Amino acid sequence: MGTMTATYTAMLTDGPLQGKTITTTFLDSGDPQPRIEIPADAGKRYLYARGAGREFEGSDSGRPTAVEYRYLEVLLS
Repeated sequence: MGTMTATYTAMLTDGPLQGKTITTTFLDSGDPQPRIEIPADAGKRYLYARGAGREFEGSDSGRPTAVEYRYLEVLLS
C-alpha cells in the first residue's frame, strides 16, 4: 500500500486563476477540501469549489495527488 500524504495539488480550471495550481491539505477525514479560498490583492479572496476531476499517482493510492477546482466567486473583505 502507498504512503498517505497530507497535501495534494489543487488544479484551478477556470476563473481569474485559470491554469494555476496550489498545494493544500486534506480534511481530517482524508477527503479533499470541498472549497478553497485563495487570498488576492486588496482584501479579495477567490472562492473555488471541488470539481469531478482527480488524479492518482498509483493504482494502490488511496488519496488523489491532484484535484480539479472550479471558480465560484470573489469574496471581498
